[in-house]
Amino acid sequence: MQPRKPRAPWWRPDRYQPRREDLLARSRMQRALRDFFDAMDFLEVDTPALQVSPGLEPHLQAFRTELRGPHPDDRRPVFLHTSPEFAMKKLLVAGLPRIYQLSHVFRNAERSTTHHPEFSMLEWYRVREGYEALIEDCRGLLRATLRASGHDRFRRGGLEADPFAPWQILTVAEAFETYAGIDLLATAPDPHAPDVALLDRQSAAIGIPAREGDRWDDLFFRIFLEKIEPFLGVGAPTVLKDYPISMAALSRPKPEDGRLAERFELYVCGLELANAFGELTEPGVQRARFVADMDLKERLYGVRYPIDEDFLAALDHGLPESSGIALGFDRLVMLATGAADIEDVIWAPVAD
Repeated sequence: MQPRKPRAPWWRPDRYQPRREDLLARSRMQRALRDFFDAMDFLEVDTPALQVSPGLEPHLQAFRTELRGPHPDDRRPVFLHTSPEFAMKKLLVAGLPRIYQLSHVFRNAERSTTHHPEFSMLEWYRVREGYEALIEDCRGLLRATLRASGHDRFRRGGLEADPFAPWQILTVAEAFETYAGIDLLATAPDPHAPDVALLDRQSAAIGIPAREGDRWDDLFFRIFLEKIEPFLGVGAPTVLKDYPISMAALSRPKPEDGRLAERFELYVCGLELANAFGELTEPGVQRARFVADMDLKERLYGVRYPIDEDFLAALDHGLPESSGIALGFDRLVMLATGAADIEDVIWAPVAD
């Protein structure tokens, strides 16, 4: 993660003027994405940023505050959400078939040229449609917003990607074989408990040995960041799909291959842009994953966040088969305009 260099306050006219065209492009792209979803009969929704649970990804750090009532003893901890996912899925249970939201989300301990503590996330869901439909949504959305930006292709650090060219569709296993020469699935004879030693036997041969205390996931990401990610989304966007089931997060297993999850990520110019799931609908399995993730967070960071019991109750009531995706809108604007720093495309960045 590349750190940011200290800069003058964002409100100074000499700081604003070089950013002006990119910010105007952002506004046009925002209108274009709403037109895109409206044309497909999606309903725009607006859910609260304050939540009982901020999201339970082990490596995300949340902002915590306190919700107080009129009585002095009426107070409880709440968090700024890291994603509107839980609230939006409750709306799916309520009966909405196609929804989207462009919301501010909050992640602490993240600030770099591509990360901001408060940023804009675009999230959308389709009921009774598989995650393959989201790939087509991404094609249309990237093309529509790029046109609106006034540019002809995405750019970042000397790399280019043309969303009108054929997209690369690649499985995670294929990516490891192609770019690192590693047979990833062979390192997980038990798909739910992949073996770091088996991965180390292959990764050490390409100069990335396991370190003391490494989990399989740790070694996976070091290989991925060094050998694979820089080559994804170059020339045209890349859809990286079918993650190992141990990295399923909130996605369900693939019916045709239980070793894999219905999950894909979208890359443009070597930058992760979106994360998509065929949604897990089983509350018992979801609870077990949440508990395991919080156990890991506690071991790594000494903290755990509460589980949203209302979300699990909604799953138990009946989340329909659905697919959903979250896309970093600020990053999309960066790629369209060629901006080098995320703060160049945010109207009023959080003060240092």
